Amino acid sequence: PTGLEGLIIAQFLCSMLYGSRANVSVELQYQDLLERVITFTLCTIPACVFLFINGTMLFTLRSKSVFCDTCRYILLCNLLFADTIQLLVSQVLFFLAVCRITLTYPVCGTITRVATIANVISPLTLLVMSLERFIAVCYPLRHATIITINNTRMAIISLWAFSSLHNLVCVVLLLDFPFENLETLQMKNFCSDLAMLLGPRSKDYNQGFTIFLFLSSGVVIISSYLGVIKAARLASTDKSSALKARNTLLLHLVQLCLSLSSTIFNPLLLPILKAVSREVFVRLHKFLYVLIILFPTCLSSLIYGLRDQTIRPVLLHNLGCRIHVKVVPSKS
Repeated sequence: PTGLEGLIIAQFLCSMLYGSRANVSVELQYQDLLERVITFTLCTIPACVFLFINGTMLFTLRSKSVFCDTCRYILLCNLLFADTIQLLVSQVLFFLAVCRITLTYPVCGTITRVATIANVISPLTLLVMSLERFIAVCYPLRHATIITINNTRMAIISLWAFSSLHNLVCVVLLLDFPFENLETLQMKNFCSDLAMLLGPRSKDYNQGFTIFLFLSSGVVIISSYLGVIKAARLASTDKSSALKARNTLLLHLVQLCLSLSSTIFNPLLLPILKAVSREVFVRLHKFLYVLIILFPTCLSSLIYGLRDQTIRPVLLHNLGCRIHVKVVPSKS
């Protein structure tokens, strides 16, 4: 071909090449957007359902005087409140990650500190609830004088104070990080508890506190369980009451394991990130979020609400939005 014809052919080939690359790029962006929308929808719908159930459970526990005047229901309300906060914050952080929105360190620190308080409250409340069942079975005559409404409220206040003190220590350790050396406070990674562990002192303290928290809670629950079994073998003990308390303590132990699963979420991601590609990691991250964070946080309300004979009818009534169906007999 002549010079002019060669130039025309070259321009045509270049336009075809760049046009195909542009089409591939647009298609990849569309697939990525579609995947993010599907993932967000599949994770958000269950979260909204569980938030509705938790909210209904909290409303149920505040709607009847029998719940407000019973110590174990007050403790259950505190547990559900902490789990609901944790679920709500986790869903917000998940939404930001799916939308690829990064925050500044102060904003992320504020959000994660709220989640940390709720995450500590859950195992501590299970600890107190186990002690309450232990005293009810092993010391039934002293239960009414030890487990009172005022003592229960003071215990809840102490739990929140202890959790806030732990949070304050985390903030103090966080301030040791040289933020002034950063060019900007804008985070490069998505906001999470792991991203806010800046420096070896924060990581060591967080790991040590987590181990101490769950070991102490586990020891108390298991000891209470063994004490109830021992008391159940005595002839003077109410067998049915001891059996219910034993099953309740087993339930608390299961809940503690479920609560522990949320704390191993971030450490579990690190070896996975090193072992698989980024695309596979993104998909595994979303799956593990639903399996480890979403479902365990929501099981408390379902387990207690459907197991407790006093709560169950009121909860089902409220979940049905108080709809009464009147059956009119048909005329023959």
